Amino acid sequence: MGLFFTPLNPPLSDWRGKTVWLIGASSGIGEAAAAALHAAGARVVVSARRSDTLAGFAQAHAGSVAVPLDVRDDAAVRQAAAQVLALGPLDCVVYCSGIYTPTRAFALDAADAIRHMDVNYNGALRVLAAVLPAMLAQGRGHISLVSSVAGYRGLTNGLVYGPTKAALTHLAEGLYLDLHSKGLGVSVISPGFVETPATAVNDFTMPALISAAQAAQHMLRGWADGDFEIHFPKRFTRWMQLLRMLPDRWYFTLVRKFTQ
Repeated sequence: MGLFFTPLNPPLSDWRGKTVWLIGASSGIGEAAAAALHAAGARVVVSARRSDTLAGFAQAHAGSVAVPLDVRDDAAVRQAAAQVLALGPLDCVVYCSGIYTPTRAFALDAADAIRHMDVNYNGALRVLAAVLPAMLAQGRGHISLVSSVAGYRGLTNGLVYGPTKAALTHLAEGLYLDLHSKGLGVSVISPGFVETPATAVNDFTMPALISAAQAAQHMLRGWADGDFEIHFPKRFTRWMQLLRMLPDRWYFTLVRKFTQ
């Protein structure tokens, strides 16, 4: 295959017998991805703060494991990772923890912004530090970070959310450069608008809105294709990618026109 058609990651299409740790799996995209991977034959380990929801998921999906976790707690992350790694080789870790509060500059709350960074980004760092040594030692596995097209460039209402997703995308790119030669795959998930409890707070029409179950199927297809960036739905995300390349003057003019 030519340079531009070679998968950037080892394709992941057969999930039977593989262990996947999904952090942020109590609702939305994380829960839907956990259910889809379970249906595909994976042993899923689900983590989030809501232990009751996780227990319900484990009861409904035979063979899955619930590991309650607050990603803001360093010791709790290390303890959860040790519990997951004790199950055997970790084939894939998906970081999907996230919070979203629409915020404008004239209503900026520093504590809330820091909370967004701690959950959406710093939590990923804590998980990575806890699992990378074992994954490097086994010489295989896959890391997937759920970012967003909101991290491409600055957007209205995205003042505290967007930077956390931009950081995740940057982190995934750095991870790929370091880990590809070590046998580990890395992908970044860049959804458009997905119907979840987080997006339910939006008071505007969300273009190309899809369900969390549809998002999960896009993720599985992207992993099967060996993609680095898995973005969806493409009828929306391709426009966002085009906007990302526009000169600043054009970009700001267009965003103001359609969002203010």
